[in-house]
Amino acid sequence: MRIDKFLKVSRLIKRRSVAAEAADAGRIKINGRVAKPSAKVAVGDEIEIAFGDRVVRAEVLSIKETTKKEEAAELYKIL
Repeated sequence: MRIDKFLKVSRLIKRRSVAAEAADAGRIKINGRVAKPSAKVAVGDEIEIAFGDRVVRAEVLSIKETTKKEEAAELYKIL
């Protein structure tokens, strides 16, 4: 799955367009490498997102095309 779509589905970032902009700006890393919006993400990957001066690190636990709001947090684990 693309990183921009995963961030939207997992609700780490609210909108896919915002996730794509963050990736274009170099604020998203997958396994330590800067990721483009089309970068593929897989189970076990470590995602790092820079929100201003705060950095969020999460491990991908599951990938689903769609998910309910209550189940979104089950797709990742905050490190």
